[in-house]
Amino acid sequence: MKKRSRFYPRVQVDTADVPAVGQAGGVLLTNTIAAAGLDAALASALAPWRKPLAVHDPGKVVLDLALTLALGGDCLADIALLRAEPGVYGRVASDPTVSRCIDALAADAPAALKAINAARATARAAVWSLAGEHAPDHAADAAAPLTLDIDATLITAHSEKEQAAPTFKRGFGHHPLCAFVDHGPDGSGEPLAVLLRAGNAGSNTAADHITVARAALAQLPGHRPGTRPGRRILIRTDGAGASHKFLDWCHGQRLSYSIGFGLPDNTPDLLKQIPAEAWTPAYDAHDAIREGAWVAELTGLLDLTGWPPGMRVIARKERPHPGAQLRITDADGLRVTAFATNSTRGQLPDLELRHRRRARAEDRIRCAKDTGLANLPLHDFDQNQIWCAIVALACELTAWMQMLALTDTDARRWEPKRLRTRLFTIPATLARSGRRQLLHLAAHHPWAAVVHDAVIRLRALTAGPAPAPG
Repeated sequence: MKKRSRFYPRVQVDTADVPAVGQAGGVLLTNTIAAAGLDAALASALAPWRKPLAVHDPGKVVLDLALTLALGGDCLADIALLRAEPGVYGRVASDPTVSRCIDALAADAPAALKAINAARATARAAVWSLAGEHAPDHAADAAAPLTLDIDATLITAHSEKEQAAPTFKRGFGHHPLCAFVDHGPDGSGEPLAVLLRAGNAGSNTAADHITVARAALAQLPGHRPGTRPGRRILIRTDGAGASHKFLDWCHGQRLSYSIGFGLPDNTPDLLKQIPAEAWTPAYDAHDAIREGAWVAELTGLLDLTGWPPGMRVIARKERPHPGAQLRITDADGLRVTAFATNSTRGQLPDLELRHRRRARAEDRIRCAKDTGLANLPLHDFDQNQIWCAIVALACELTAWMQMLALTDTDARRWEPKRLRTRLFTIPATLARSGRRQLLHLAAHHPWAAVVHDAVIRLRALTAGPAPAPG
């Protein structure tokens, strides 16, 4: 009888006190914190919440939770991942201390959120300055504006959390509205604001869109309250943002905007008034002409009374995807969509492609849900507001790390799941030599060199410029 071979080696398993380190790739995030000065900024901002004899700084607790989420955790107790590795993550608070810290911050949520957001803005300015030409706002102007995407999402609640309510999709939970800055085709993006709302909050509530847009603008380096940002900033949303009040506000702030726009029921009749030669071929995602898709301007055919002056409406018609259902505003078997913009520079296909790239916001939301936003683990609404701020911190740390350390690699665009699989969980051992601690990354790991080179870049940024001679 032939002996059956095994697919995998049979190894003996035990537990032992060895210098192995779990989540060793997290040094990328801790070095990003140091480069951004986020530790000092949070320690200063949250100083009013530190008790006189406290061992653990509230800023460190918040940062530890953000690191936990970035590494794949989804609840407060997952901070044990960091607590088990003091050689890499330092002293980490116990679960009761973490819970008390969140409770203390939630007891004065508006002030705590303001403090955390101030620290985030300070760190963001430092990161974008270090990134130089790779920063999202580098060379931004009216022709190539810095893009802020606003989009909402639904978070299901499986218990009676405060302000959880039925949603418009017949679920139950919360309906936060988020704003992200787009890093463009060569990067990812980072959250600027997360407004937690009850599950029955409206999709197109103008007041909420204005609140989120203001919070997002306040996070931008160089922004001064009370000043108008101007056309170098583009607000991009779906049709939920197409309200008179929100567009009037954008116009008053002199912002550029690109917002989904609902067409009237007589759209098929309007389209017949557009000559065939006025339709221009649309572009696909790779800037090439897309077969079966065209764009044209509808501004002169619509009654735009009451809308901001200078608003244009651009329509796109295309052959529907297999299985897609046509709507009453579609015509001649073609799907028709439109968006409103006040941009005057650029050809119609370019403006339309820029608007369709709003779909990147959905990628950012998916990444946020992979980083702690999929479930709100706490009961009180104010506690979950603090949780959303920590989620934003976790997403920012990942995005900043990629921007500063992984610019010239494919990892610049990796999403959280791939970063965890390939970089954050890299095996390593911790050794001590004199007063130094050495983290030995496993040389056989396929991406060890990527992590090593990225840490060197981050350390160089943290060290700052060399002193002048003499």
